[in-house]
Amino acid sequence: MDTSPESARGVDPQASPAARQAVERLAAWLEAKGLKHSRQRDVIVETFFAAGGHEPVDGLVARVRARDPRVSVATVYRTMKLLAECGLAVPRRFEDGQTRYEPAGNRGHHDHLICTGCGRIVEFENERIEDLQRRVARSHGFEVESHKLELYGRCARCRASREATP
Repeated sequence: MDTSPESARGVDPQASPAARQAVERLAAWLEAKGLKHSRQRDVIVETFFAAGGHEPVDGLVARVRARDPRVSVATVYRTMKLLAECGLAVPRRFEDGQTRYEPAGNRGHHDHLICTGCGRIVEFENERIEDLQRRVARSHGFEVESHKLELYGRCARCRASREATP
């Protein structure tokens, strides 16, 4: 019988190590803030980390409710905001206006390619682009505090399907 702290809280033993660690970090953060920890929040965190990120919150709500129909929409939205506050998730707003979250993790800065056809989001890193941005800022006497690069267009699959349609 599993007697780990995760098991005592009802954390899914099939959850990824990242999800289990996030559940623990959120629980500790909530306790330090005097906020309530719940099994429903654990389900939301596990589902979010299993999804991989960039999903609109409404899509996450559907995945969470498939696991536990008693979880309210408001609980999902509040939990995602808490994940952002405690540094476990990063909110992103692309041109469609929906807030999406991605796991914060240990990953460094990255940029996004967003397909305007199917909505697919591809993350990429390119040190040459980063270096060019630093040089441009420096040449203007500008100190960059943060930035994001989002490139919008059509992915190969959407272009192929548009070309195939008469």
